[in-house]
Amino acid sequence: MKDQHSAVPGTAQDPAANVTGGNTRNTGPGRLLIAVYAVFAISASARAGYQILTKFSEAPLAYLLSAFAALVYLIATVSLARAGSTWFKVSVAAVLVELVGVVVVGGLSLFDPVQFPHETVWSLFGRGYAFIPLLLPILGLVWLYRRRPSRKS
Repeated sequence: MKDQHSAVPGTAQDPAANVTGGNTRNTGPGRLLIAVYAVFAISASARAGYQILTKFSEAPLAYLLSAFAALVYLIATVSLARAGSTWFKVSVAAVLVELVGVVVVGGLSLFDPVQFPHETVWSLFGRGYAFIPLLLPILGLVWLYRRRPSRKS
């Protein structure tokens, strides 16, 4: 008889698998997704922090949006890495906010460039970041859909 400490994560013997229904988001390609979100959280935070501390008056809207994007990336990173249905919902909300942010800020920066004299992570749909900010939430939503918690009757 196996003790609980020898259970393989994500299997039926794993007590956490029963809580999450075995739908882990932080395995396989999910780890790469989390890593990309972590990189964006760190880079957007550093960029926003530097911009706000050194030249906030030049483009306050752009720099505040960069800080907001950094917060969204941080929440997405943490929630994607955590198990459970509550964290799943937080992940979906964060990734949806990111997608809306990229589309809205991307559109505004394209049609009203005066408001965005300096680029944000989401400006021009993430052009400065090889459009990864536009693709990332789409991939995130697909991953979350495929790994959604199962409904119990």
